[in-house]
Amino acid sequence: MTIRLFILSLFAFLCMQGWGQSQKQLKELERKRKAALEQMEITDNLLQSNKKDAASTLNKIQLLGKQIEVRRSYIDALNGEVDVLEKQIRRIDRDVKDLQFELSMKKQNYAKAMQGMNKRKSSYDKLMFIFSADNLAQTYRRIRYLREYSVWRRIQSEEIMEKTKTLEQKRLELQSNRTEKEKLLGEREVERKNLESEEQKQKEASKELNKRRKELQTQLKKQKQQAEALNNRIQQIIEEEARRAAEEARKAAEAKRKAAEAARKKAAAGGSTSSPKPSVSTSQERVSESKGGYAMTKEEQQLSSNFGANRGKLPMPLRGRYVIIGRFGIQQSKDHKYVQTENKGIDILTNPGTEARSVFNGVVSMVFVVPGFNNTVMVRHGNYLTVYSNLSAVYVKKGDTVALGQSLGEIYSDKDDNNRTVLHFQLWKETTKLNPELWLNK
Repeated sequence: MTIRLFILSLFAFLCMQGWGQSQKQLKELERKRKAALEQMEITDNLLQSNKKDAASTLNKIQLLGKQIEVRRSYIDALNGEVDVLEKQIRRIDRDVKDLQFELSMKKQNYAKAMQGMNKRKSSYDKLMFIFSADNLAQTYRRIRYLREYSVWRRIQSEEIMEKTKTLEQKRLELQSNRTEKEKLLGEREVERKNLESEEQKQKEASKELNKRRKELQTQLKKQKQQAEALNNRIQQIIEEEARRAAEEARKAAEAKRKAAEAARKKAAAGGSTSSPKPSVSTSQERVSESKGGYAMTKEEQQLSSNFGANRGKLPMPLRGRYVIIGRFGIQQSKDHKYVQTENKGIDILTNPGTEARSVFNGVVSMVFVVPGFNNTVMVRHGNYLTVYSNLSAVYVKKGDTVALGQSLGEIYSDKDDNNRTVLHFQLWKETTKLNPELWLNK
């Protein structure tokens, strides 16, 4: 009996463990599906733009490509959910049948036991059963048997019935969920038609863009110049700050050296040998991690260390729904060989009225304007810097201390392009540009 009880318990444990893993998988698939749906809603609105210039056409092609990618992931997540549910239902159906068989056997055995007990239901029969034992130990075992056997059978039967009832409820719940998911799968054909329509629109837009190749190349050249102007300005600010920090570090070291020299002279002249009060606080002494790098105070070194420890954990530089439409590095259009862009950061499409927010504690290094990127805010985090470009309004100024999540300004919405709202975000360490996507918890 003990072995059978152990096997049944192990079976239940494995069943529940498998159930828990399936539920986690379902939740993750549902999360991915909902995220894809949100991204589709954002891009869908912008695809209604009526602007007809070449740059807008290229934007439309990029948006359609993103929409197609997201729609496919939406269908994949939906299919995945249904697959998991079907596996769960098959497993639970099998488990229920096994338990029902076990319950049937238990009932039969219980009935036989009760029949045997009924035959010996008189006190005389029970006494005869007990006293017919071969020895005293067997007598005690028979007493326990009479007292516990029927109780154990009843308890086992009730437990199996309860587990069967629970599994039946789960099966019904899964069947209900699958029915709901199958309704969503009914939309799969609609989604596929949408995909076909979007792919056709993308082809048509590509043909239109090829006809306006010269116009697009002119616009891309202008955008490249604007991007270079932005990056040159950022580089200039970083280098200027590094020079100022280095000069402060040099002055502090010189002041410390002179103070030490004066102390030695005073001691040599027979004056007080006590150390003079330092003219520069230790916490304000500056040290750079590399030659020519930004010389940091103790506080900045700690801030930089904390920032570096949060790689992959930083929040998005905005709240609400978003789609990353511009990736870091060189991007080559597969349909237009003459279209190649280089992004020093990432471009994040969002809803009009959205505000940019600081991804970490820091100090505003500079606020400036560059054509094509509107207002830009730079925030220093030790020797790391984050850059928030294309702001229509700015809420901070140079020198302000900002906190994690603090709003820095409102992101610009292009009213001539269906309120297209895009934040350009960059991440630097010293003068090295980093891929922001590797640092953000998207």
